[in-house]
Amino acid sequence: MGLVVATAALAVALTATTTAATIPARAEPGPPPTAPTPAAAAAAEGPQRWVPPLAGTTTGVKVVEGTARLSTTRDGTETGPAALRGAQRQGLLDLGAHRFATPVNRIDAPVTGDVPPGSAVAVDVRGQGADGQWSEWVPAEPGAPAMLPEPTRTVAVRLALVAPTGSAGPTVRGLEVLADAVPTGPRTVEPRASYRVFATREGLVGGTTANGHRIVPHDQFVALPSRRALSPRGRGDYSVRVCTDAGRCATVPVWDVGPWNTTDDYWNPPAQRQSWKDLPQGRPQAQAAFEDEYNGGRDGFGRQVKNGAGIDLADGTFWGLGLRDNAFVTVDYLWTARGGALGRAVTGGAGPVIERATPDAAGVDSGLVGDGAQVELQCQVVGTPVTGSQGTSNLWLRTRPDRYVPAASIQGAPPLPPCA
Repeated sequence: MGLVVATAALAVALTATTTAATIPARAEPGPPPTAPTPAAAAAAEGPQRWVPPLAGTTTGVKVVEGTARLSTTRDGTETGPAALRGAQRQGLLDLGAHRFATPVNRIDAPVTGDVPPGSAVAVDVRGQGADGQWSEWVPAEPGAPAMLPEPTRTVAVRLALVAPTGSAGPTVRGLEVLADAVPTGPRTVEPRASYRVFATREGLVGGTTANGHRIVPHDQFVALPSRRALSPRGRGDYSVRVCTDAGRCATVPVWDVGPWNTTDDYWNPPAQRQSWKDLPQGRPQAQAAFEDEYNGGRDGFGRQVKNGAGIDLADGTFWGLGLRDNAFVTVDYLWTARGGALGRAVTGGAGPVIERATPDAAGVDSGLVGDGAQVELQCQVVGTPVTGSQGTSNLWLRTRPDRYVPAASIQGAPPLPPCA
């Protein structure tokens, strides 16, 4: 599949005829020619092009002799997100990021390959803002390029191969990324999405999440029913703060897709939502199916919905919140708003960072932050010294009113004002 750009040349012949009686007109001075801006020059030359090799971090995908396809384990077990419990085969190939010469916001990504009936190949793209934060992943579909929320020079791309359980699935032999900039209105600044949804315990220790993480006992992550907010393995680009009615909270990364659907980004406005645009913002499709018989009471795969879960909690998150049964929780989708200071919890697998009610290592345990999660930070205060992945420090960072984490376990925290 290639790109053909047709150009037309316009030749203009100018003929001047003079006679002895002709008096040439005096040329009036005009403004000097204006040099085109880099963006205008790039637009005139057509889309910027990037052809990434089919190589990178894989989850449930194998690449052999330049062709990508869904993989199986040695015992023949098919791969797929653990939270989906066998509803679909899905694999990801992260192709990395590319820096374009000028900012872009429209991405087309034609794919060369074979897609059997019932299977699909999706190209997800995202852009990195000036603050280093990533936008959500946006699908680039044939005839419908992905539109990023704002122009950026740095764009990441990943392939998603999807197939029904028991089928061979699609193959991909090549990908071309075509990027340009088109005028858009000013970006609407929305408050951070925060909704009350039903949470279930994922469990499935020993399984593999959609981003390739092997689930271990007491794990700290969640699953959401859309790839748009799926963090790369080991990272917390997309993190949530989950709070119980008792006020205990856990901030953890999104590492899996499920529990019922894969295209239900219900935290987004209906116009932006990938599927089920007739549902109100904040209402998961599974909840509508369970409570109101929406879609005949079935999920996107035709399964009868047995609970209205909009989020799955890994065991460590579930127990760490003090839950003993599935329950409604309040979820803050932290990537949906910008402007706050962020840091990343780093413990090297030593368990979560404990939020304390005071800036003291012996303070009351009031919540947790999972390894790799991005956490919001408000201010800093001097407290008891703590040794962590970032060394030894007596600084504590406030995450919310009367909740603190040791700076010694938080990477990348910007300078913060003193807490009042």
